[in-house]
Amino acid sequence: MFDVNSYLRRIGCDRETGVDISTLRTLHKRHLMTIPYSSLAYGVADGIDVVDLDDDAVFERSVVEGRGGACYHLNRLFYRLLGELGYDVTLLAGSTVEGRAAFGTDVEHMFGRVALDGDEWLVDVGYPGPTYVEPLRLCDTVQTQYGNQFRLVDHSSGFALQRRGVATRWGVVYTFTTQPRQWSDWKELEDNLRDVLSEPGRDDTREVLCGRAVENGQVFLRQRRYLSVRNGREQVRTITDDDEHRMLLSRILSGNLD
Repeated sequence: MFDVNSYLRRIGCDRETGVDISTLRTLHKRHLMTIPYSSLAYGVADGIDVVDLDDDAVFERSVVEGRGGACYHLNRLFYRLLGELGYDVTLLAGSTVEGRAAFGTDVEHMFGRVALDGDEWLVDVGYPGPTYVEPLRLCDTVQTQYGNQFRLVDHSSGFALQRRGVATRWGVVYTFTTQPRQWSDWKELEDNLRDVLSEPGRDDTREVLCGRAVENGQVFLRQRRYLSVRNGREQVRTITDDDEHRMLLSRILSGNLD
């Protein structure tokens, strides 16, 4: 059953109950370091439900058992945690280039916005790629986190979140608007996801896509591609050895990344 105290203990934030930016930063980073993004946390049969999720069941699997999940598992739970702690938090929808191509909808990625002391902050503990480890202020200035730079630029009727590392150019993480959302807005994504996974002959329904934050960055494994970003410096390798692939997957899912 969803429980705030159990949640805080699980992410190592037992006494972090304040409503302030320092606490929000701690909750956000510790969540990303403790609970992995994992395409393997839910089977094909129960991994395509986006709208009508049982928060208690998701909490048990994703947080208590530490198995993680996708954005609509992790950010949904984090949204509820922040709300119960007293934060003014709103659901937002984003879209990635890959997501639009695969699912044909702009309401794809799920994350949040927190209004706090006159500022607005983006919070996202469920994105499967290099992004912000701590909340990102919704403003027009370049922000730096652990060697990475982030900026928000105008895009259509909203924004494009861009990131660059020490030796990389600006690239779009995702586009979004600040329109408040509700769970039912993801119904089109859910329907399209069901259609994609039911295509005859489809053999990639168990895509390996896992990641988590480390103290100074993030690490990800997508199929055979291993990406680490530490202090803004990226390293990418294609893993050809099966034993190494299993070892890296196990380390990301368990958090044993030292």
